[in-house]
Amino acid sequence: MSGISSVVRTYGRSWIDFWNHFWFEKRAANTLALMRVLVASMLLYTHLVWTLELPTFFGDAGVLPTEYRGLFQWGPSYSWSHFEWFQSSAWLWGSHFAGLLVLFLFMAGWQTRITGILSFLLVVSYANRATGAQFGLDQINAFLCCYLAISDCGRVYSVDAWLNRKRGRGLDGSTVMNNIATRLIQLHMCVVYLFAGLGKLQGGYWWNGEAIWGALASFEYQSVDMTWISDHMWLVNLLTLVAVSWEVAYPFLVWPRLTRPIVLLMAVGIHLGIGVFMGMLTFGLVMIYGNLAFVEPQVWRRCCGSIGADETAEITDHQVVAAKTT
Repeated sequence: MSGISSVVRTYGRSWIDFWNHFWFEKRAANTLALMRVLVASMLLYTHLVWTLELPTFFGDAGVLPTEYRGLFQWGPSYSWSHFEWFQSSAWLWGSHFAGLLVLFLFMAGWQTRITGILSFLLVVSYANRATGAQFGLDQINAFLCCYLAISDCGRVYSVDAWLNRKRGRGLDGSTVMNNIATRLIQLHMCVVYLFAGLGKLQGGYWWNGEAIWGALASFEYQSVDMTWISDHMWLVNLLTLVAVSWEVAYPFLVWPRLTRPIVLLMAVGIHLGIGVFMGMLTFGLVMIYGNLAFVEPQVWRRCCGSIGADETAEITDHQVVAAKTT
């Protein structure tokens, strides 16, 4: 019995060590900082586009009245939006441009903790008000912004880091919150791909290999004429089966170091293909941004250097990375 008890304790201890290592090791900020710049730039762009028709979608007399929103949501208490506070056109436009400024500051990394949280609240507020005019891009934007907001992504590649260096107050770029935020993004991306793949498997066109042809032949999404591919249905079948297999396998193959580069390279190829050939470039790009969470911080350190990082933090980050096994 003592031998069995010892084995159980050892096994339990190994799982506890794995759990603590997975969630609570320190992680450098380089990857999340780069993602902050890219995701916030996408947020700035997508919200800037609303400027073209702001009163139409967000005004009291627009095409999306509160009653309409109530048909798609659980009720006003679950769909808070700061636009409900403003009754005049001046306040509507003023709050919109103030929001764009917040998103720009988050992208630049000024007062990143504050602007990050405000950016997430703005994204949710716009989404709640523009019910019926939201797409997958907005959902991916929202959860990436949420996780970046709780991280210390302003420790490098930011105005905050530059100001701290000027003041002689260098901060360690490696924190537990960076690791927690990274893991949350990674797991969320796995959930997105897994359910997307399983959802596709419920459709017959994905099983018989014709789904890609249906997407490429649709004039609603077609940005490049790909009708020539109908003469090569074997290629359509191959692309269809590869795409759905990749989505279903993503959560299992993205973690091992051996298969991770292949999975991520396929993610870039597939999402760029969606962007170029189906006219959904913004969605394709933001999905690529989400995949960056699986790239280790030292990769960006080698590529981008230690812009805005304190020299002490540089040493600490390298030590942390060297100690990591996953």
